[in-house]
Amino acid sequence: MKFVTAMIHKESFIGLVHGERIIDLAKAEKEIFELSSIPKSLYECIKLGDKFVQHVKQIVDKINEEGSEGFLYRIEDVTIIPPIPRPTKNIFCVGKNYREHAIEMGSEEDIPKHVMLFSKAPTTVIGHEDEIDPHLHITNELDYEGELAIVIGQKGKQINEAEAMDYVFGYTIINDLTARNLQAQHKQFLLGKSLDTSCPMGPYLVHKSAVSNPYDLTLTTKVNGEVRQNGNTKDMIFSIEHVISTISQGTTLEPGDIIATGTPAGVGKGFNPPKFLKPGDIVEVEIEGIGVLRNRVKE
Repeated sequence: MKFVTAMIHKESFIGLVHGERIIDLAKAEKEIFELSSIPKSLYECIKLGDKFVQHVKQIVDKINEEGSEGFLYRIEDVTIIPPIPRPTKNIFCVGKNYREHAIEMGSEEDIPKHVMLFSKAPTTVIGHEDEIDPHLHITNELDYEGELAIVIGQKGKQINEAEAMDYVFGYTIINDLTARNLQAQHKQFLLGKSLDTSCPMGPYLVHKSAVSNPYDLTLTTKVNGEVRQNGNTKDMIFSIEHVISTISQGTTLEPGDIIATGTPAGVGKGFNPPKFLKPGDIVEVEIEGIGVLRNRVKE
């Protein structure tokens, strides 16, 4: 199940990818069941939990049986926006969660012994195919970081690792864009990580039932077609379960919360000389089974 938040005729809707097309779930529900229960945002859908997912399965089963098409759009005819366009709180981010990335950013001494966490402001979020502001007035060291992100599905605190996956709704892609000079100058991550447009997200929110093993997903980042990052989620230092448990020990996690799980080696800063992003560059982050997130740096 690949959910989307999309726009058509200047109206937003919650959709589900169905082959090469997208189902307008509210429109389909109205036509098939004469109901109007589908929320207008994925955030509200997530809060409904398994009830929402099971209802969507009923809608899809009916579409497959009856072949109705009045609520199906071609993907190219809609504008896909971020699955959660405005998160209700900062995005949780895990730093240096891949050994080789930690080394490329310093040395083996930089490999963390405990989960390293920072956050990105909600105002950073943009969608698939949206333009990235290079912020040339404050940085010439804008860097990319392709990451698998978790979307939380239910409220929890002091979550045990053994139960942590029960709190996951699904997965999406994040490009954790970073102004390296600001990151170094201010001796912390928030400003360098929270520039407007520095969190491309999407294009899909994939329900966890469609991801058989989140620890065996190839992650590739390309800049202008050149492969820069080529990693696999099996190489995470800290597991998804451990990250969720760690955050939740003193912080309540809520439906719609987003956790970016870290980036593999190959970021621009890791090259000699560094390969930072420039106006006109096209960045593509692809995660196996999740999709491709593509954005262009504004000229």
